[in-house]
Order: sequence, then C-alpha cells, then structure tokens
Amino acid sequence: MDEKYDVVVVGGGSAGLAGALALARARRSVLVVDAGDPRNARAGHVHNYLGRESTPPAELVAIGRDEVTGYGGEIVTGTVTAAERTADGFEVTLDDGREVRARRLLVTTGLVDELPDIDGVAERFGRDVLHCPYCHGWEARDQAIGVIGGNPMAVHAALLWRQLSADVTLFRHQAPELTDEQREELAARGIRVIEGEVAAVEVDDDRLTGVRMRSGEVVPRQVAVVAPRFTARAGLLTALGLEVSEQVMQGHVIGSYVAADPTGATEVPGVWVAGNVANVTAQVIVSASGGLTAGAAINADLVAEDTRAAVAAHRAGVFSAEREVSELVGGAQRHGI
Repeated sequence: MDEKYDVVVVGGGSAGLAGALALARARRSVLVVDAGDPRNARAGHVHNYLGRESTPPAELVAIGRDEVTGYGGEIVTGTVTAAERTADGFEVTLDDGREVRARRLLVTTGLVDELPDIDGVAERFGRDVLHCPYCHGWEARDQAIGVIGGNPMAVHAALLWRQLSADVTLFRHQAPELTDEQREELAARGIRVIEGEVAAVEVDDDRLTGVRMRSGEVVPRQVAVVAPRFTARAGLLTALGLEVSEQVMQGHVIGSYVAADPTGATEVPGVWVAGNVANVTAQVIVSASGGLTAGAAINADLVAEDTRAAVAAHRAGVFSAEREVSELVGGAQRHGI
C-alpha cells in the first residue's frame, strides 16, 4: 500500500465531484471512488440547477468528472468496503482489493429511497411515479395527479401538487385519519379524497394510466405521487464510529442522516460529509454546494496541519543550528581561541 492522497472522496455525485473539484483546484491530491449508481439515474433531467436546468443526470456527472480530472483529480469506478483510522489519517480499502491511504475523508454516499410496497411503484419511480414537486412538478403540470398518502404529511403534499394542476386526488391509503380542518382545506382547493388502501398503479403502453384500489376500483391518473423514506447510505460512517440520526418533519420521521457542522465536519476527526447522506432534502444544486463547502473546509484543515508540521521542522532546524553554533563556540573557548 504505497498510494497516498490528501483526500479520498467516497461517492461521485454532485456533492463528491464538487468537493473534489475544489480540492483539486487547491492542488490537493484527490481520489474519487464512485460506484456509478446515482440516486437520480432514473430521472430524465436535473432541475433547479442554475445554468444547467434540464441537463440529464449522466451528462452532468460526465461534465463534473471531466472538470475534476482536468485539474489532476483521479476518479475510479468501485466502492469503498472499509476505512480504518491510522496515526496519520485513514487506510481505505476498495472492492477490488486496492488499498490507499488518505489524510482526510469526504463521504458523499447519498441515500436510498425506500418506496411504499405498492405494485408498479418501483418500476415507474422517477418517471410518472414521483415524490418531489420541485424536482418534477413542472413536467407534471396540468395532468391528473394522484397523491398516495403514507404519512401525516399527505395533506401538505396534496396542497403542494395542487399548485401545479387543478386535477389532484388524495388517496388516503395509510395516512392518518384527516381532521375536519384538513378536509375543509382540501375541499376548498378542489382536491378529492379517496379512502381505502392502494394496491397498484396501472400502466398501459409504458404510461401510467391509473391507481388501483384494493377494492378493485381503478381511478384514472396520469401521475402518482408517493412518500419514500429517505435512508442514508451510512454503513462506512457508522463503521468509523458515527451515529445515524432520524430526520423529522412536522413530527414525522421521514428518513435518516449523519450529523455534521455547517462545513460538513463530523464528530470523527478527519471525516467530512456532504450531500444527501447529511441532508435528505438537498436537491442536486444544494448537494453540490455542500460538497464545495466541505472541500474548502478540508483544504483549510490540511493547510493548518501542514503549517504546524512546517513550524515544528523550522523550530527543530533553528534549535539544531543554535546547538551547532554553541558547540563551535565552546570548542574554541576550550582551545583558547
């Protein structure tokens, strides 16, 4: 094991590549290890990314990779299977058996969307089964939208999607019983409520055509909205001693994340996080921002360490020179010179 980098970045999505870019431009040696399985692979386009609106996800990653390697960063396809602390950093093991050393780690492994157990949902997710009105809402505008309730935020979700279409139906499914106030809000906005559990989404000619209830009734819809649980890919981080925290929204647990300070620094010295592993609600541009922030913080931390080492070496050199002068003077005095 003779390969040593200033930073190993685990995960090569927007957060990881943005962090690697900042570090490479700061003339740090950087290795990005990416499995090539991004969360948004099934989405057609990236949205709300200023200057890159509607860019296909794979194209945005390719652009980012070229930028990182253009400044000397290295990128390999693979996964990190283990990372252990050493006296001067970390030993990192890849799935192909390769071992490298790193002074710092930036972990940007993202999250997993745990989808409701409804037939057809997983196959259509990211196409016409959606979860975020800001990621996909414009593309679903004016269509017949069915919001499938799965938690206490179902009404909130239905009201958000109502901004995009006048034809919104809330399937209560497994959401809690609605209050009178909630029913009034939905009625005032023209949102129909259907009781009972959903069994499947119906598809014809590769298009979603409806939502099928367990009763057998099929309600025509063009888009279905679900509420995944956002689970952090945190196995590497927990192995390093970090804990996973629950993400709570409006009193309901919607997922998990690894806590960090505003720069991405975790409680384990030398380990930073960015992107969805640290922020379940971060869209692509927010993840990239987090990666940039973490990259700059890591570089500053390394500068401080390099400076401490330089000062120690400088002091040692001054002490050695002073001792040499003292010995010469003492020798001269002993010989009466």
